[in-house]
Amino acid sequence: MATKQVQVVWGGWAGHTPKASVDVFVPWLREQGYAVDVADTLDVYLDTDRMAAVDLIVPCWTMGTITPAQEKGLLGAVAGGAGLVGWHGGIIDAFRQNTNYQFMTGGQWVAHPGGCIPSYRVDIADPDHPITRGIEAFELRDTEQYYIHVDPGCHVLCTTVFSGAHGDSGQYPAGVVMPYAYTRAWGKGRVFVACWGHTNKDFEVEPARVIVQRAFDWACRA
Repeated sequence: MATKQVQVVWGGWAGHTPKASVDVFVPWLREQGYAVDVADTLDVYLDTDRMAAVDLIVPCWTMGTITPAQEKGLLGAVAGGAGLVGWHGGIIDAFRQNTNYQFMTGGQWVAHPGGCIPSYRVDIADPDHPITRGIEAFELRDTEQYYIHVDPGCHVLCTTVFSGAHGDSGQYPAGVVMPYAYTRAWGKGRVFVACWGHTNKDFEVEPARVIVQRAFDWACRA
């Protein structure tokens, strides 16, 4: 069986620790037998031969801009069967002007209640999915909780609930259940998004890290 090819791309706003975050997962991917290339430029999406060969794409790029040609290369690779796995701002707070990109990722970060750093619980919405099977609800401490817009066609794996203690209750009412990890299809490709991952420290919480690791295997081209 041919070695699975993974393309990691990092950059954008430094506050989301893009390099440190991908460094959490690159050694693990290599230990699992994946061939991993790491790039710090979006120009990798212009390499048609490379993008046709990759089985999994792991972007960690916050905000920024993407050219039409770069976007076409990325969206086309996923539609052709490459998996796409990302977390928080590295995938759903990127390229804010590109609605086709947002269509592919299935969501867009909007805000975090009160602009504060709370602690909160992540619940498992689908305990039977291979990404979340056997994982219990877990707590993320001293990190941002997010309000996102999510395509109703996404399959929700995890949720979080707003307490109402942070921010304007007219904007963030208590009891709102927010999708917090989900999957979707884009053409022949599988997409997974985790809404946590403000910095690499979120992945010190084992379930938060393991869910993403399982998503790599799930999304990778068969």
